[in-house]
Amino acid sequence: MVSKHLQRELDQLRDQLVGQFGVVEQMIQLAVRSLVERNADLADRVIAGDEEVDRTDIKIEEECLKLLALHQPLAFDMRWLITVIKVNAELERMADLACNIAERTKALDLFPLFPVPDEMMEMVTSVTKMVRIAIDSFVEGDDSKAREVIGSDDFVDTQNRVVIDKLHEMMKADSDQIEPAVHCFSASRHLERIGDLAENIAEEVVYLVEGDIIRHQHGLIATARQSN
Repeated sequence: MVSKHLQRELDQLRDQLVGQFGVVEQMIQLAVRSLVERNADLADRVIAGDEEVDRTDIKIEEECLKLLALHQPLAFDMRWLITVIKVNAELERMADLACNIAERTKALDLFPLFPVPDEMMEMVTSVTKMVRIAIDSFVEGDDSKAREVIGSDDFVDTQNRVVIDKLHEMMKADSDQIEPAVHCFSASRHLERIGDLAENIAEEVVYLVEGDIIRHQHGLIATARQSN
């Protein structure tokens, strides 16, 4: 049975992580809005928020380590704390990538006529949905939502490849498009990476709920399902 003191500290830690979820999700949304709208002011807001995320990241990790050392929790509580440490790290990386997208937005601001491929806008929609569902899956302890995120990653990867191919064609056709295309290429890659991190969070939710480590096993899982 969990002591009241430990439960209170776990609840406080959960509140901190949920707060970090909100901040990081907003940073991603602002970053993609800044990209779509070519809005440098939004990009600056994203970059300014990174220090807060870094401070909270350290605070959450230190709190997890303290609880592990002082209370030596067992079973689900131990698994939950391990998951929080990993999810917290993924959130900090997401915030960094949101800042990177914001930086690319500011660079693209010098090329107002550059046409961003339509597939990149579709990619924005897909990635932000993945992030939202991944966060919901953790908060709700819903492994079915987590698996939905994992199943979405291949589509985002495909979108990224299409965007990159289109940018290559644009650069070949017009050398003046090379610099903005490179910035757009970087933004697309950062978006794809945020999708990967959402998938990582989803994998940790599956571990939390089911106790199964499924990293690097998606292909094996899919093969097993097809054979049944």
